Amino acid sequence: MDSSLINSPVKHWCEFEFISKTVKNPNIHIKGNYSYYSAYWDQGFERCVVRYLHDKPSLPEKPIDQLHIGNFVCFGAECVIMMGGNQLHRPDWISTFPFDTRSFLPAGDTVIADGCWIGSRAMIMQGVKLGEGAVVATGAVVTQDVPPYAVVGGVPAKIIKYRFSESDIEKLLSIKLYDFDEKQILRMRETLQTDDVETLLKHLRKD
Repeated sequence: MDSSLINSPVKHWCEFEFISKTVKNPNIHIKGNYSYYSAYWDQGFERCVVRYLHDKPSLPEKPIDQLHIGNFVCFGAECVIMMGGNQLHRPDWISTFPFDTRSFLPAGDTVIADGCWIGSRAMIMQGVKLGEGAVVATGAVVTQDVPPYAVVGGVPAKIIKYRFSESDIEKLLSIKLYDFDEKQILRMRETLQTDDVETLLKHLRKD
C-alpha cells in the first residue's frame, strides 16, 4: 500500500476509507495514516462504526470517554465500537430509562492498539483495550481487555489462541514496531508478510 493511496474513498477491489482522512470527532484519536475501514457500504466509520460518542470536546467538569486507535488497524465492514459510557443506562436503578444526564456514567477510554484486526460485525464494548496485534473474529462481542497478539472470538469473546509464541510476542513488543516511521514500516512489508520474527529482528539490526 503506497502513501499515494491515502485518499478516501480509494479505487480498489473493495471500498475502504483511511480513517485519519475522514474522522473529525475530537474525541477520536488516530495514530498515523494507515488505519482503515474496509468494504464500507454504509455512511462510513465515524457515523456507523463509532456509536454514541459525542462530537463536542471533553471538559474537566464533563469528561467524555475517548477512543484511541493505533496505526495499521484494519476494521471490517459493519463492526461496531460501543462508546456507551456517554449513553449508559442504569440497571441499578428502578427504571433503566435515561430521564436525565445522571445516567451518563463514564466507562473509561477505549483503546485499539497498533496492528489490530477487527472482523466484520464484531462489537467492541465500552472501555475495552485491545493490545498490539490483537485479532477479533467476525461477529465477536468483546467485553474485556484483549492481550497483545491474541485472537478472540465468540459472545462474549474469549481467547482462542495467540498468533505467536510467548517469546516471539515479547520480542515483537520490545521492538515497538509501530513507533517506527511509516515509510520504514512500508519498506519492511515483505518481511512483515511472513511469520518469521527472527528475520524481522535481523532486518531491524541492519537498519
